Amino acid sequence: MVAVSFRNTYLLDGTDTSQDFGFETTFADLQAKDSCTSCEVTQDHSAYWTPTMHFMYNNGTTVMVPNVGGMLAYYLYYLDNVQAFPKGFQMLAGNKNLRNFTGPFPDDPLSSWPTDPTDQFFLEQRAIGWNCLNYQILPPEPSLYRHNMPTKEYMDAHCADGIRLELAFPSCGKSGVLDSEDHKSHVAYPSLVKEGNCPEGFDVNYPFLFYETIWATNVFAGEDGQFVMSYGDPDGSGYHGDFIMGWESEKFLQSALDTCKSPSGLISDCPLFTTQKDSEAAQCTFEMPDSLKDDDVQGPREGLPVDVPVQYGPLNATAYPCAGRSGTPTTNLSPSSAPSSYSHEAVSYSPANPSLTATAPGGIVVAKYSSGAPTEASATASSEYSSAPVAAITASPSLSDASVNDDIVATSYMTQGNEVVELFIEEVDVTVTATASPSAAKYRRHLHKHQHHQGARRS
Repeated sequence: MVAVSFRNTYLLDGTDTSQDFGFETTFADLQAKDSCTSCEVTQDHSAYWTPTMHFMYNNGTTVMVPNVGGMLAYYLYYLDNVQAFPKGFQMLAGNKNLRNFTGPFPDDPLSSWPTDPTDQFFLEQRAIGWNCLNYQILPPEPSLYRHNMPTKEYMDAHCADGIRLELAFPSCGKSGVLDSEDHKSHVAYPSLVKEGNCPEGFDVNYPFLFYETIWATNVFAGEDGQFVMSYGDPDGSGYHGDFIMGWESEKFLQSALDTCKSPSGLISDCPLFTTQKDSEAAQCTFEMPDSLKDDDVQGPREGLPVDVPVQYGPLNATAYPCAGRSGTPTTNLSPSSAPSSYSHEAVSYSPANPSLTATAPGGIVVAKYSSGAPTEASATASSEYSSAPVAAITASPSLSDASVNDDIVATSYMTQGNEVVELFIEEVDVTVTATASPSAAKYRRHLHKHQHHQGARRS
């Protein structure tokens, strides 16, 4: 298992500050002599992108929700004979125009899913995860459990540690095909999203690329307003991301996939990798394009950055002009108010059985984490636009506080920062007393466990 961790500094609509990352970026741009990388592994100059999350107050003012710990990009093995992404390869996951998840919640058991992956829309919808984080609740929500944004009321009540956004990329490809007009048609999901059967004609098995990013939505608990993604999505079903292959070479990545299979999952255990410190990675920036540099992504500001309109479902969003590029006329919906007919269905928390509903096994385990004060943007928003105190996130109880019964229920691996360690899960009883505090919020980086699977053989 190769887990590549890096921190992003998001700009405007969520642009990663990796040098030479832009509308027309190529493999050659990413590998140029003056290029750099914000990844821990210096041989990886790939471009990884996801949009930012913003909070919109009732008066139309927006601020960017604080990001917790950057993004993690996982390279996982679920299919047989996994091949490296080739030079010039790029792809997109998700549909930015979608505003309505059409399936049941939670998902039907995997055993009832079609074995023929013809319905790629069905699979694409289930490749998005909105994981409600509450480190005091057991069991945690599995990865890819819910596929659109919970309501603000639900998050205030249940997501005490924010939201983790998850995005799974297609891992079935076509030999020799590097891209397509829509950046999606040249790849496909296997029948169970992460594993199973590839569609006919998709004869190349790529690594299962999985992004996860945490947003501190808990900072806005008690505030009046709504969360909306930077591309104008208040529903969350349009979450999407980009990937452009930028590893040193296809040969190098293939060597890493073939060689770096230590059960520990530690990047340091792979002799091929050269790593850099976070402080070094943070020096990788790029010059802001003229069409974007005068816009304020952090806020407070009126509406979303670069005047992106908020577009509500259930119908798909319409096209709108993109800063720096030509576009078609936008919708006439106001960016600061929902139509009277808009409703966002509430969902209740019910711990799921991961064996039935998880398409990428995992969950949240409280262990080592970092903390810090809110970002300048969130602090400004809280003081200027609301008098509601922000509750501090209390530390979780240790296992020494539990009644140990020697009941080990599972063994798997989990990610701790940039490390993957073997985890023995023991079922214990814990009593927790939570006390509210008006002090500054403290954020905890989650630990996301991934189990190594060989995957189903293609039939």
